[in-house]
Amino acid sequence: MNFRDAQSIDDLRAIAHSRLPKIAWDFLDGGAEDNLTLDNNRAVFQRIRFRPHTLIDVSKRSAKTEIFGKTFNAPFGIAPTGAAGLYGFKADTAMARAARDAGLPFVLSTASFEPLEEVAQAAKGGALWFQLYMAKSRAPVEKLVTRALNAGFEALVLTSDVAQNGNREYNRRNGFSTPLKLNLRNLLDGALHPRWSLDVFLRTLLDSGVPRYQNVSRDGNERIIDKPVAEFQERREEVNWEDFRWLREFWPRKLFIKGVVRGDDALKAQQLGADGVFISNHGGRQLDGIISPLEAIPEIRAATGKNFMVMADGGFRRGADIIKAVALGADMAFIGRPMLYGISAGGEDGAKHALQILRAEIDRVLALTGICSIDELSPDLLWHPDFVPVHAHR
Repeated sequence: MNFRDAQSIDDLRAIAHSRLPKIAWDFLDGGAEDNLTLDNNRAVFQRIRFRPHTLIDVSKRSAKTEIFGKTFNAPFGIAPTGAAGLYGFKADTAMARAARDAGLPFVLSTASFEPLEEVAQAAKGGALWFQLYMAKSRAPVEKLVTRALNAGFEALVLTSDVAQNGNREYNRRNGFSTPLKLNLRNLLDGALHPRWSLDVFLRTLLDSGVPRYQNVSRDGNERIIDKPVAEFQERREEVNWEDFRWLREFWPRKLFIKGVVRGDDALKAQQLGADGVFISNHGGRQLDGIISPLEAIPEIRAATGKNFMVMADGGFRRGADIIKAVALGADMAFIGRPMLYGISAGGEDGAKHALQILRAEIDRVLALTGICSIDELSPDLLWHPDFVPVHAHR
């Protein structure tokens, strides 16, 4: 199937699956341990139903939403995805440009194969945020954050749920680790996926050599097959709220904490100066059995009040999913895997197609629920078998 014929994110996912070698596909689509969190991230959307209004003039409906005084064309953005370069040539640049052209925010991962300065320059004019994996040693963090500041990134998103890497058993089976271990099986599998081998792997080798984590290594020269990359993660289990206090003092722009699922943690982040939180369980890739972002939204919104920015990521595949999250109390949803499905299926144009699919679905859901603007969304629009939400949060 050509990516242009894809009618849904699941269609793009099927194309991506057919084109990627196993080591890359498993890393993209897998969760932790028994996939309890991964599966629940999707199942929770099915348990929440709409209660539409009827006989409403929706001819002038709009999905535009405002965040920090800036207007975006839809209530969702692009979440950070590490090692995106495995799925497309200069994938982060491609996704950043796609987001810019669609009028949506883009969050660049620390674990990008591309220097953050190059991504910022290539997607100039877009809303660019930078995701930070924080080490206990502050010197490399200060250097990295300064680079993001000088490159013009508008917000910093501190990922907080990585005291230890999740138990992703398929990665060990496939030899996907830091440093990356290439073996004969992986090389043969790559050869059986010539489109990926030529368009992504070989093209990257010819352009810049073996992929490098350009934003975490000491001098930008450590490759994904080298050991020093892992050293950026040392003592990460010691990172605590005092480190966040330091980061808040050091970073002068908007600052989020990503990986929050509790109201008390969100409230503490708010009290310590965070501008918002990302409700996230790392796409089901860290602790298996954790609640979904959608399940955590009402508690966190109640704890922090209506003026605190609440984002959510994890499991979003439909425009209806995004509308449900915003109706429950999120300001925006963020998507990760859908963009990588698009990139794998059709490069930058495939990423744009993924965004078009979701924006069209959002527009349709607004019309069919009798909603004319994002500001009208509230829990009153939803029904859940365990509760009947009737109080608007806006």
